[in-house]
Amino acid sequence: MIDQYQAFTQSPIGKFVVKNLGLPSPVVLDRFESGQPVIKGAVLMGAAPSSSLTSGIAQVLSNIHADSYAGNNAEIQQAAAQVGLNLRAFNSGDKESKFKAVVFDASGIQNSEQLDELYKFFNPIVRQIESSGRVIVLGTSPESAKTVKQAIAQRALEGFIKSVGKEFKKGITAQVVYVDEGAVNNIESTLRFLLSPRSAYVSGQVIRVSKAEVVQVDWDKPLAGKTALVTGASRGIGEAIAHVLARDGAHVICLDVPQQQVDLDRVASEIGGSALGLDITAADAGEKIKAAAAKQGGLDIIVHNAGITRDKTLANMKSELWDLVININLSAAERINDYLLANDGLNTNGRIVCVSSISGIAGNLGQTNYAVSKAGVIGLVKFTAPILKNGITINAVAPGFIETQMTAAIPFAIREAGRRMNSMNQGGLPVDVAETISWFAATGSTGINGNVVRVCGQSLLGA
Repeated sequence: MIDQYQAFTQSPIGKFVVKNLGLPSPVVLDRFESGQPVIKGAVLMGAAPSSSLTSGIAQVLSNIHADSYAGNNAEIQQAAAQVGLNLRAFNSGDKESKFKAVVFDASGIQNSEQLDELYKFFNPIVRQIESSGRVIVLGTSPESAKTVKQAIAQRALEGFIKSVGKEFKKGITAQVVYVDEGAVNNIESTLRFLLSPRSAYVSGQVIRVSKAEVVQVDWDKPLAGKTALVTGASRGIGEAIAHVLARDGAHVICLDVPQQQVDLDRVASEIGGSALGLDITAADAGEKIKAAAAKQGGLDIIVHNAGITRDKTLANMKSELWDLVININLSAAERINDYLLANDGLNTNGRIVCVSSISGIAGNLGQTNYAVSKAGVIGLVKFTAPILKNGITINAVAPGFIETQMTAAIPFAIREAGRRMNSMNQGGLPVDVAETISWFAATGSTGINGNVVRVCGQSLLGA
C-alpha cells in the first residue's frame, strides 16, 4: 500500500509544509538491489584504545572493498595494514567528508570513565553521516566481561546506540553488536548485513555473535545449494521471504494450507521452487515436511512464518479464538521443530528462523492471544538455542508495522500512528523482514544463535 503522506513530503509543497510546521519527514530508504556492492559510500572506522575487534572489522571492510577511512589511530592503521585494507586518513576537522557508515570498536572500554571514547569519536562527525547511513558499535558481551566495571561499561553501549537511532534521523540506522571471546572471525555475515541496504528497517538492535565454525561462503549467493521451507508462503511477508531466499540461491519449498494452493503454486513457479499444500497444525506436519525436503537433498532452512490474528479484548474473546491463534502461531512450530530435531530432519549447519512480533515484546490492546503466541515464539528461540547441535541455529525476527494487506485494512488513524511511531517515521516493507531472515539463514551466519531482532524501524512500542 502506498504511504500517501510520505509521497506528499517528497513533493516541493510537501517539503515546504513539513519544514514550516515541524512535521515528520520520512526519507525514502535505500534498499538492496541485486548486483550492487555491500555499501555505496565511504566507511569511517574508529576504536577505543586496546580494542580487540579492530582487525576483524578491517578484514571485513577489505573483503567488501569498502572505501575506508580512519583518524590518527595507530591500532587501526596497524590492523588495516595486516589485512591489506587501503585505509585513507581522516582529520576530524574536515567537515566536507561524508560517510555512508561509521563503525566503532568499543571492545576496549573497561569502565564507565572510558565511555567518553564514544563522545570523542562521534560528536565531531554526527552531521557527516549520509542519509540511509549506518552506525555500528561493536563491543564485548557483558556476560563474558572480565570485571564488573567492564560489564557495566559494555552494557551501557545499548543506551548509546538506541539514542543514536532516534537522534540521527535521515533514515540512519544504529546497532550494537556484542562479540563473544574468540568470535571475531564470525562477525562477517553480520557486518555485511548491517552495512548494506538489506538492513534498511532494522535499527536500535542488540545483536550477539558467538564463537562457531567459520565456513567459506559465496557472498553473492549465500544460500547456494541449500533447501529452505517457508510456511505461510502464498502471500504477504511469506511470499517476500520465499523470493529473497530464492534470490540468494536456495531452492525454496513454499508451504501453505491447501486452500491457498493457487497462490502457492504461483509463488513457487515465480522462484523456481516447490509447492507443498499442508496444514501445519496437522499431527504429521513434521513428517511431511521432512519427506518433501528429502527430495531436494534434505532440509537446511525452515522459516516458521505462518500466523494468524483473531483480535478481541480478553473479556470478549471466545476460547476457540484463543486456541486457534496459539496452535497456529506457536504450538505448530514447537511440534515441527521437535519432530525435525528428534528425527534428523535438519541437515548439519541447519537454520531455524521464527517470526515473532513487537506485540510479543510490548503487548497490544485486543491481542492477548496473539501477544502470548508471539512472546512464546521468543521463548522458543531463547530456550532452544543452547541445546542445538551439529551447527544448527535458531533465531527470530520481530516485525513492527509492515505494509501488507493486513495493515492496509487497519482504520486510517491507527494505521498512520503505526507508520509514524518509529525512528524512520514510516512503515516497513515485507522485503525488510525477508532480508533479515536471509541473513539469519545464511551459511556464514554460524555465530548467530538465539537472537531476536526487531524489524520495526526502531518502534516506540516496547523500546
